[in-house]
Parts: sequence; C-alpha cells; structure tokens
Amino acid sequence: MIVISDMMGTLTRGSPVLGIVDWVFHNQSKMRARWLKASMTPGYLLAKAGLIDKQVWAQQRMIDSLDWMGDITPENFEQIAEWAVEHNLWPERREDVIARLVEHIQNGAQVYIASGVVEPIAQGFARRFGAQAIATPVQFQNGSVRLAAELVASERKIQEVLTRLNVNRVDYAYGDTWMDIPLLENAGHPVAVYPDKRLSAAAKERGWQVIG
Repeated sequence: MIVISDMMGTLTRGSPVLGIVDWVFHNQSKMRARWLKASMTPGYLLAKAGLIDKQVWAQQRMIDSLDWMGDITPENFEQIAEWAVEHNLWPERREDVIARLVEHIQNGAQVYIASGVVEPIAQGFARRFGAQAIATPVQFQNGSVRLAAELVASERKIQEVLTRLNVNRVDYAYGDTWMDIPLLENAGHPVAVYPDKRLSAAAKERGWQVIG
C-alpha cells in the first residue's frame, strides 16, 4: 500500500522559510534576519487577507529563501535544513495527522511526503516519523544553492509521485489546499486535512473524507 501526504499545512503549521530566517538570525546576522522578516510582512498580510493567493506567495518565498544564506555547501545546507525542521516545522506538527501516517507505516504501508519544499527539509521532517520524501531537488554551485527542477507542487506533485514510484495510482492521499486536488484525485482514499475553502468545497462535492 502506498500513502502520500502533502507537508505544509497538512503535517505542520510551521514555515520552512521562517526556519531559514531563524537560522540566519542565530548563525549569520540578527539584523539581516530582522530585515528579511520585515520584507515579507506586506505579502504575508495580503495573503492572510485573501488579496493574493497564499500558496503561490509561500512557494515564491521558498525559492527566494535560497538566496538568503551565504557560502552554501551540501553539508552545511543539510545542517540548515535540520535547523528549520527542529526549530520550526516539527514543533508545529499536526500530531493527529502524523499519527495516522505512523499507523499506516505500522500496518506495512510505504509512506511518502510529497512537497514543493526543498528535499533536504522535507527529508528531515519525514525521517522524524519513519516516512520518505518526494520533494523539490536542489543543486549547489559556487557557494550557492538553486532549484534543480520545478517545484513539486499541484499537478507536478502527482506526476512526480507516479513517475518516481512507477505506479498509476496511490492508495491514500492527504492534502490541505486546492493545489492538492490533483494528488487527491489519484488516490483510492483521498483525505482533505484542515482544508482551505476551495478544497473543502471539492471534498464535500466528491464525498472525500475530511479531518480537522
């Protein structure tokens, strides 16, 4: 049995971007970290008010955050990823949803996080409860880190899942926003987790299970 879960919003209320800002604050420059937070505030308020799409805004900040760290190697980026998970994402985890995934694992299922978050961060989160991760790959060059491919989000998320696992469909899928609808449509048992308005309406119309 194959179980796929989105990560952001579904498994944690935290933010990988704020986790990286926190690392900058403690390891590089408190002033720069404060400036980074301040620069994100207008967009955050617009997203919170529904004036811009929150998911699209958050994804762009994930891309932007890769430029906030100087002199990056694969080794120290793993340390930064671990910091973001330990200090932000894991403390904000949704224990009820993770408990479901742990139960799937205990029953012999293959459980994967599928996320637009960069791979080192998604993998660090997944390791904490025995899952694996299918996320956005990165590459390193001349002390910087960049995306190695498009974000694993929306339609690309389910494409990556089906391609990497060499399957036509998954057994269970968990997601929290309208961007996860393509993933949920390709699952035998789709579950909407603390869904946004668009996903909530789709789940109600299609008879999908809703938790939260």
